[in-house]
Amino acid sequence: MRGIGDVMILLRGRRRSSSERVDSSCVLLIMYYSYYWLGVLLTVCTGLFEVSSARQVFSDTAAEISYAYQSLDVAGRTSKAASWQDKFSWRPVSELPMRTGSSTITTTSLSHEHSRGHGVQANLMHRYAPSSPFRPINATHEQLMKESIARDHVRVTGIHAYIQQRVLSGRMTIPAPQGRFHNLDQQFAAAASDLQAPVVSGLTMGSGEYFVRLSIGTPPKATYLVVDTGSDILWLQCAPCLNCYQQDDPVFNPSGSSTYATVTCGSKLCQDLDISGCQMSDCLYQVDYGDGSFTVGEFSTDTITLESTASTAGPGRAAVVLNSIPMGCGHDNEGYFVGAAGLLGLGKGPLSFPSQVGPAIGEKFSYCLTDRETDTSDRSLLIFGNASVPASGVTFTPQVKNARIGTFYYLQLTGISVGGNLLDSIPTQVFQLDDATGEGGVIIDSGTSVTRLAMPAYRAMRDAFRAGTRRLRPAPGFSLFDTCYNLAGMMSVDVPTVTLHFQNGADMDFPASNYLIPVDNSNTYCFAFAGTTGPSIIGNIQQQGFRVVFDNVNNQVGFVPGQCA
Repeated sequence: MRGIGDVMILLRGRRRSSSERVDSSCVLLIMYYSYYWLGVLLTVCTGLFEVSSARQVFSDTAAEISYAYQSLDVAGRTSKAASWQDKFSWRPVSELPMRTGSSTITTTSLSHEHSRGHGVQANLMHRYAPSSPFRPINATHEQLMKESIARDHVRVTGIHAYIQQRVLSGRMTIPAPQGRFHNLDQQFAAAASDLQAPVVSGLTMGSGEYFVRLSIGTPPKATYLVVDTGSDILWLQCAPCLNCYQQDDPVFNPSGSSTYATVTCGSKLCQDLDISGCQMSDCLYQVDYGDGSFTVGEFSTDTITLESTASTAGPGRAAVVLNSIPMGCGHDNEGYFVGAAGLLGLGKGPLSFPSQVGPAIGEKFSYCLTDRETDTSDRSLLIFGNASVPASGVTFTPQVKNARIGTFYYLQLTGISVGGNLLDSIPTQVFQLDDATGEGGVIIDSGTSVTRLAMPAYRAMRDAFRAGTRRLRPAPGFSLFDTCYNLAGMMSVDVPTVTLHFQNGADMDFPASNYLIPVDNSNTYCFAFAGTTGPSIIGNIQQQGFRVVFDNVNNQVGFVPGQCA
């Protein structure tokens, strides 16, 4: 039997309402008093019942709506967050596990892997995983959360600005940012009149939350890149550096790779760039980000080495070499960049990594993002090819085409359920993409952390969640989160379920840990959604623990819980 002082507080069982407790008290009173007082007691009880019922008028969780709940393990998540600072030790990149294409690893071709129904893969790591080289030393959980939200705000603002620019004017010819090509020591000089580009890219390198470890060049050099479904170009810092930020791996030197080659100005690859220039016959690229950061250099090709998804007879897996992959070799990289060497663009544009390797692997890829509190010992894989699609359990929803913007993955969100109840107060048009203007819609994005929903939808969902959590102790808001709880002393709580419904019956039924998250070391938990006046964005906190499949042959995105390894 659980004692009154037991620290485990479970809300799984339905608690009796105040009216039910009053009724029970009245029965006991009637048993103890004589029949003579029965009429008086019944009159008093009736009055108490009416008063207690009046106090419940504000709540819609009693008789009108029945909520479905699921358990959140408070103690387990809190112990992880509290122990981050204690268990973390700084490890140089050279000591982190990474297999490269050395002579001890079997090398195979991509076409061979595809013919066998296999693919290629790489490990993903969250920026703040305990052993991540990008995690600040001795930072508290609250500090890390505030940093993440600040980066997230910049990213979302940039995405909205980029979309607005495309909506208002589409592509336009503009002068190049003064001096950026000329700064490349004259060998990369280009005339401003040769450039055609949108005003702003809107994406923020500093907002990268997940990183992939892969190898570039021949012989292969291992490096970290930010993974981003909201960007197209693969680029990395290259020697010689005019301006290079500090990165954890050695800067890539193209002269040391026997397979490195520059792209010619007249090639289709060069013409597909948003911003391009020409020096002699070599193509130059430039990418501007919404926070003022930029990268400039040669547009080139080289080999990328990844693991095969097929098991080998010996230890480890075979290395698969991808030949002539387009990439930017940045010599001038300035702004709010992080310790990764560059960025792996996974968007829908023609120059993105999936588009370039697509014909050889069936134009499919998937990822499963592990909890940001989980160390890299729990594998989080980015997979390309047929092996990226699980054999069963995937439900697909069509991709929605935005004629104005080709990079982002748009989906049709049809509704939201809280506690098992569909929120019919959300206007049907709130998630619609305007075909004429390119405004609105719903984007699924690996680089955004917190899911943003159009304000009417967010308010309806938040209010329904609050109504189902009235028994939890409220806490002050935290940054952009306006619905928080003090769960100090609790081992486990039950909270209303939350589900996003997509077209064709594809649902994301979130575990409680995907939407009620710790924000400090004092057991403050917040509802991890926010409202927005721009397009809705499904962020990576809500995607954690799902394998998200991008099938660009059939233009659909699928979800399946688990299957991260």
